Amino acid sequence: MTVIKHLAAAAAVTLALTGAAQAADALPTTGALVVVPAFGEVKHTNDQAVATFAIEEQDKDKAAAASRVNQKMKQGVDILKKADPQASLKTQGYYTYPVYPEDRPLANGQVAKPRVPTSWRVGQYVEVTTTNLEALPKTAAAAQKVLSLNNLNFGLAPETTKKLDEQRIAATYKNLNERINSIATAMGRKVGDAVLETVDFEGSGNYAQEGARAAAPMMMRAKAADSMEVAEPSFEPGETTLEMRLVGKVRFK
Repeated sequence: MTVIKHLAAAAAVTLALTGAAQAADALPTTGALVVVPAFGEVKHTNDQAVATFAIEEQDKDKAAAASRVNQKMKQGVDILKKADPQASLKTQGYYTYPVYPEDRPLANGQVAKPRVPTSWRVGQYVEVTTTNLEALPKTAAAAQKVLSLNNLNFGLAPETTKKLDEQRIAATYKNLNERINSIATAMGRKVGDAVLETVDFEGSGNYAQEGARAAAPMMMRAKAADSMEVAEPSFEPGETTLEMRLVGKVRFK
């Protein structure tokens, strides 16, 4: 029993000395300014689609190619308006450029002749923005009788993004409070000793994502008769994650 008592006493002394040493090594935090980054995000199912349809024609006669493009684009726009009256349409990207024959190596002494185009390629795009995702496959199939679907992106409507902004701010500020609590505990301080001096939303410079790049001119278009039926495509809108970052400055009393 005496040996056990001596061992217990020695252990108590060791723990006391260790605690004193740790207390001596701890840095004072009075007046300390702590910079705390915080993050927040919300997710929502995409409720808007931006589709780009295109038409392209090639002909030896530039005017003939342009005429067919103009006619088919008008047909395609009429189809889109009828299939989805609430959609927003914007024609864009009209282009015309020559198609030249392949260059052949010249024999010794021959002089290169001016290049003459063998045909002309003419095309145009129309961008469709809609929130009627339920009817989108039917709308796309109807338009594809005349036009080709060149690009499709899903996202959130501006109204939806605005509604989610409040949730995103709340989630980010909650994360800030959680991190301040963790930091205070690690520093051996009480949260009540901390004063939040600054809250800098988007302090990281993480601003809105870049807009979608314009579709590159398509080189060839699959030919199809206007009367040919096109099977409806399958689309999965997916979801969008909205993120926010803030930086808070906390000073301990």
